[in-house]
Amino acid sequence: MPNGVAKRDLPSKICPACERPFTWRKKWARDWDAVVYCSDACRKKR
Repeated sequence: MPNGVAKRDLPSKICPACERPFTWRKKWARDWDAVVYCSDACRKKR
């Protein structure tokens, strides 16, 4: 059996800049609640 969680079961949010959904990434594990934008480009655009 594979380890981990299926991609469809990961939490997701909507980016307020581009209004596209983005899913949880391992590098955001500690501060997922503080993540607002899907990328640096969207963060700078807003």
